[in-house]
This record gives sequence, C-alpha cells and structure tokens, in this order.
Amino acid sequence: MKKTMQKTVSVLLVILLLLGLSACGNTANKPADLWDNATYLQDTTFGEGAKTLTVVVKAEEKSVTFTVNTDKDTVGAALFEHNLIDGEEAEYGLYLKVVNGITADYDVDQSYWAFYIGNDYAMSGVDSTEITEGVTYQLVYTK
Repeated sequence: MKKTMQKTVSVLLVILLLLGLSACGNTANKPADLWDNATYLQDTTFGEGAKTLTVVVKAEEKSVTFTVNTDKDTVGAALFEHNLIDGEEAEYGLYLKVVNGITADYDVDQSYWAFYIGNDYAMSGVDSTEITEGVTYQLVYTK
C-alpha cells in the first residue's frame, strides 16, 4: 500500500512538472510587445524653454504624448535633447530607428517610424522640421 501511494504521488508530481513546463513553453513563443522596451509608458513633460513641442508616439494600439519645452529650433533637436529618439544619418537626413526606446528596423521586419505634422505625412524629416507652436507632431510605428 505504501509503495502504491509513493508511485501515485510521484506520477502526480511528474504530471504537474510537465504541465508547468509546457505552460512556460507557450509564453516563450509569444512575440514580444513593442512597448516592453519603451522608456516612457505615460504622457511626460520634459525640459524648460521658450518653445513647446507636442509629440504623440504611436505603436500598435498604444500611444504616449511627450510635451517638450525647449529652446531648440527643430523637432529632431528637441527630441534628441531628451534622448527620446535615435537613428542614423542617411542620404536624405536622419533615419529614425528608435523612438521612446522602441526600435523599428526596415531591414529586419519592414517596420519604420512615420513622421506626421498634424495629421499629414511629413515631407521633411524630424531633423529639418522647425518647431511650430500649437502643432502636434506624430511618430507612428509602421509596418
């Protein structure tokens, strides 16, 4: 009787262990959420300065708004000032790769950061777009 009880308990423990391991395996295959690497998850205000810049960062179904007070002249310079963007110099200006800690890399998965002035797709890059008071800029993760 004692041996039967020990075997039953051992089998139950093995089953529980296997179920626990299989549950862990399911989460390992889940793709990472873009916002897992985000620096800011809530609307945030930065800096001091004569100009106020409002930038909405959108990725998937989430967004965060940055209000930047600055003395810089361009959107890119103001965002660089607070480490909110990063990228590479390219033929046509700054190629944004990271916004708010979220990476978009066209070479990897055809994703990129689209830049909007108001609701219009920008015809200039963040590094050459002068700040206009009252305008909301958008950086949208796009695939």
